[in-house]
Amino acid sequence: MGHHGQMHAQPGVGTCPDAPAEVGAGLDTEEGITPEPEPRRSGAPERGYLPATSFRSRRSTLSGSQRETWDRLWPTVGLSDIPRHFEPLDTRAWFGRQAPLVLEIGCGSGISTLAMARDEPEIDVIAVEVYKRGLAQLLCAVDREQVSNIRLIRGNGIEVLQHLIAPASLTGFRLYFPDPWPKARHHKRRFLQPATVALIADRLLPGGVLHAATDHPGYAEQMAEVGDAEPRLCRVEPGSALPISTTRPTTKYELKAQEVGSSVSEFIWKRRWV
Repeated sequence: MGHHGQMHAQPGVGTCPDAPAEVGAGLDTEEGITPEPEPRRSGAPERGYLPATSFRSRRSTLSGSQRETWDRLWPTVGLSDIPRHFEPLDTRAWFGRQAPLVLEIGCGSGISTLAMARDEPEIDVIAVEVYKRGLAQLLCAVDREQVSNIRLIRGNGIEVLQHLIAPASLTGFRLYFPDPWPKARHHKRRFLQPATVALIADRLLPGGVLHAATDHPGYAEQMAEVGDAEPRLCRVEPGSALPISTTRPTTKYELKAQEVGSSVSEFIWKRRWV
């Protein structure tokens, strides 16, 4: 398992019963647009609060090769304009096959995304990120290494999860090192809130996996609390038999955090079968 410092596998609160092993982020803020909070629509959990995702404005300049790759591949493997009618994605048509599906929110430049998809060619992966440069870096790597089981969405992670992913369609959901919003008054902006975890649980198949990691102690406490409180999820330990891999590569981000003494808290939950 990729980690920096000492990885902490949080103690489980409950155990999942044995079951079969097989289980069938934002608008264009780089140009200064900030997404508005999404109104509640049918299909979303009726309890709790879904955080209004906000992003720091960041200008992006793609290199010539990145621009060429983007123009050539994005129409096929990328989605920028999330449909206003909010129909769930036809992932079978998009990938050209029926396969277990993983959604990763906040993929950054896609180091983990690429490595994990390359190691599991039988799994289809949708990676969501708001910043174009990170997606362009991942797209170039996908092209260079000819990885065919990754699709990309440039958009708001909550919006994608809420409106483009059908209920009981995900074998896995990944959230690695989300913004910790360390100030107390900003905690409500953290991605993992009770209603978001409920939404993730709704989108997971029975036996599907929620895998999250953070190097922020305060956010780790919140992750543990909201994940363990969701009745449809149960904690499992690293090394347990799961339908997808939870082994991540160590990224440059983690190595930098290691230098200042940070450690990773890793969480794995599984959607209950009943």
